[in-house]
Amino acid sequence: MIYDAIIIGKGPAGISAALYTVRANMKTLVFGTGKSALDKADKIENYYGFSQPISGEKLLEEGENQLLRLGGEMRDEEVISISKEELFQVSTTTGTWQSHAVLIATGQKNVNIGIRNLKKFEGKGVSYCTTCDGFFYRGKKAGVLGFNDFALHEAKELLPFTKDITLFTNGKATSFSKDTESILQQLAMNETPIRSFEGEEFLEKILFEDGSVFSLDGIFIAYESASSTTFALKMGILMQDQYIVTDQNQRTNIDGLYAAGDCTGVFKQISVAVGQGAIAGRNMIEYIRKQKQ
Repeated sequence: MIYDAIIIGKGPAGISAALYTVRANMKTLVFGTGKSALDKADKIENYYGFSQPISGEKLLEEGENQLLRLGGEMRDEEVISISKEELFQVSTTTGTWQSHAVLIATGQKNVNIGIRNLKKFEGKGVSYCTTCDGFFYRGKKAGVLGFNDFALHEAKELLPFTKDITLFTNGKATSFSKDTESILQQLAMNETPIRSFEGEEFLEKILFEDGSVFSLDGIFIAYESASSTTFALKMGILMQDQYIVTDQNQRTNIDGLYAAGDCTGVFKQISVAVGQGAIAGRNMIEYIRKQKQ
């Protein structure tokens, strides 16, 4: 099945855009995992239309219910990759969906991994994109840092280049979907908490909290979930200071690909995200109609 629009992220920006595309009779699919900074907001008092404070959790719930009432479709799944051929290909662990246009509305992920020297070795053995840098580790000893399906996906992307891959969970409990055993069997796994990355000019080894050491040539960071930065690196989306660059219509430098909300580096407010989502939705409608003519 081919969708008109696929929206990644079911926060205020994503749902706002979906409300426009659905009401324009565009077949729309929204992906989201339910992980949002708004869930932690106990009282919201600066959003238009509420005489009494509302919790972030309740506001998100009402937005989802509004979309479902209008006929939108949502899937509680994590998107692990986006690619574009003639149409966009949006993949999760359960399958791949096609669409004419895609909106990235994943918010701004702030993950504190807490490993010393991580920043020091970025681009010098620490990478965030297997598609970009996997080639440089042909036949070498590589690692992937993560503990869920996103990490497994990145490890799978590395397998054509090297069979010597270790999945480092940094002491986190693993969470893998079904039917991943075939990939796991091809990987080594180390669950020891990591203290630091070590080396001279380039990464040479991992130092663990228990004092043990693991030598390797490079490691790919795939911690928690795929972010806007992940998608940008793999697709060549223009970025500035870790944010996706868009024009006044929320278009990225890739035709048919839009971005809205915190991932674009704007003033982090619900009203701004909703407004950008509306602009993105409106322009996606025009783009899709032209593509289908």
